[in-house]
Amino acid sequence: MLGGTPVVVGCAPWVNAAPIERAAAEVAWENTHQHGGPFSLEFRLLAADGSQYWVALHLEPVMNATNVVTGYVGTAHDYTDAVTRRALSEQLVGLLDVSADAVLVFDRSGHLLFCNDGARLLVGVDSNDVQRNNDTVADTFLRAIRDQVPREVLNATDTHPAANRWEGELGFRSPDGIVRTLALTLQVVRDASGVVQHFSAIARDITETKQLQDELTRQATHDALTGLPNRVLFLRKLAEALDRSRTLKSGTAVLFIDLDNLKDVNDTIGHNVGDVLLSNISKRLVNATRPSDIVARIGGDEFVILCDGVTDEHIAHDIAGRILAAVTGQMVLQGTEIYTSASIGIALSTPEMLAEQSPTEAAQTLLNNADTAMYRAKQRGKARAEIYSAEMRADARERVSLTNALERALAAKQMRLVYQPINSAHSGRTTAVEAFLRWDHPQHGELTPPHFMAIAEESGMIGPIGDFVIALACNDLRQFIDAGAVDKSFQLHLNLSPKQLTDPTFVERTLTTLREHTIEPMQVCFEVTEATMMNDNPSILRSINALKRSGIRIAIDDFGSGFSSLSSLRKFPADVLKLDGSLIRDLGQQGYDDPIVRSIIQLAHSLDMTVIAEWVSTEEHMKRLKVLGCDYLQGNRIGEAHNAETFVRELTRTH
Repeated sequence: MLGGTPVVVGCAPWVNAAPIERAAAEVAWENTHQHGGPFSLEFRLLAADGSQYWVALHLEPVMNATNVVTGYVGTAHDYTDAVTRRALSEQLVGLLDVSADAVLVFDRSGHLLFCNDGARLLVGVDSNDVQRNNDTVADTFLRAIRDQVPREVLNATDTHPAANRWEGELGFRSPDGIVRTLALTLQVVRDASGVVQHFSAIARDITETKQLQDELTRQATHDALTGLPNRVLFLRKLAEALDRSRTLKSGTAVLFIDLDNLKDVNDTIGHNVGDVLLSNISKRLVNATRPSDIVARIGGDEFVILCDGVTDEHIAHDIAGRILAAVTGQMVLQGTEIYTSASIGIALSTPEMLAEQSPTEAAQTLLNNADTAMYRAKQRGKARAEIYSAEMRADARERVSLTNALERALAAKQMRLVYQPINSAHSGRTTAVEAFLRWDHPQHGELTPPHFMAIAEESGMIGPIGDFVIALACNDLRQFIDAGAVDKSFQLHLNLSPKQLTDPTFVERTLTTLREHTIEPMQVCFEVTEATMMNDNPSILRSINALKRSGIRIAIDDFGSGFSSLSSLRKFPADVLKLDGSLIRDLGQQGYDDPIVRSIIQLAHSLDMTVIAEWVSTEEHMKRLKVLGCDYLQGNRIGEAHNAETFVRELTRTH
């Protein structure tokens, strides 16, 4: 009996096989029988219950004294499991060959046992290396693994699989000569006594992904125009320096530099020339400082310098003097002669500051003190340097005065809104508008939110001011619709402060205001900054989700200005991504920012977000952004900000 199938005496063992296999077996048997050699055959039989199994047959010839074959003797056994395993192995190899990942298996001596097609392409091993034992390329790859994988994994004595697995990155020069970054998973297989049996490696090429990540990381921590560190990176480096100062008992100085006439250059000559000026100034600052100093750009015309190890005011003044000499004087830019100067504020760390505050808090305090000293330098005539002192605390009293004036501003009707259009990049049609708050201060004139928003948040006035902005903007939008200037698909963009979102009654008050003005929630888009997006306060996310559930859209404002986080972008429930103007400024100039902008636009689209580009100031910006797939455009080239009446007139005229 073979597997429950009776064997008929005098018949071939394959008598119960399928007809095709019987015929092939007979042909093979006749060929073997004629030559008198051994006979081996695998064939499939059908059992009585309808199942099938494989038989491995091997026969050896029986010779008489004259070497004539008189018969055959041999064995036949159930070979089903082996055939099944072989078929499964072939299927797995086929599946591995389809994969783009490189899969390699080495024995304990480092000889290559197996490689898939992905390994041949990525690592460069030849398809015949396994048979020929020619392991030159494979040896190079295994050597790279041994050089870069922790010794603990390779020399482990623990036989548990987890202790013998490592996942990380591997640098390897591929066959095309390019040093690539591979995501590697290495499994060291050991027997019960801990002896290595073989090595299994799976590698994936992540070079382009790493380059994109590195570029986006650099964009998040560096200024796009000058290439200098931005505020985020500067504060991080400053906190590290202060932490060292606390241990080494050394000092740290921060110099806050503000160009005195950049606004005049932008207004009279143009922003392009202003950008060239900023680039030149940044180079002069780097050349005028010590190699160990860190120069950063944290604002439009604001630079800061970290001078570690400075404990004396005279040394700080000497550094400031060199900087003033470097940036003060005549400069010819694009055929125009420009006089440049700067105001510098100096702040020195103190033992009391380091004892009372954490390094992060002390870094922000030191930066604020340098900023305060810079304003004192401007007040005293510009083009000079001032060191922060206790006398400057009088500025804090001025802030108190401004706070009191802010509390009276709403009642005195000193607050108003201006509107800037947002146009479709494809059709050029105005599809939305962003509202900006202006404060007509009795003494200081027109103030924009950066001048008083921090005070509003500290004083608690942000709530009433925010409600005023939403109500007035909804009222104006209602008038736009009633006048026929816009349709019901037109969107109103409003900026939100984190303080507003932490108010538990904010969402309900907002929805009530919309109902009172018969504005649909889908017509409103609230803009929040990247800092708000990355804030861990759960009440902010609750408010955002509540606004989203009501139908209100959410936009991330100024993306790319310093806090960009891809993981946060993926998790944050936003509908719109607004590219910061620093990313737009150099578009079209030898493709400087094209790859970054294109990548961010593609990333946003993959997350089902629309993209608005801010600070669009030239025709070239418009053309490039349209080509790169940007959805909407905003900036002075699209339209200036006007009051409600002027905005309607401009909208009617252009449409």
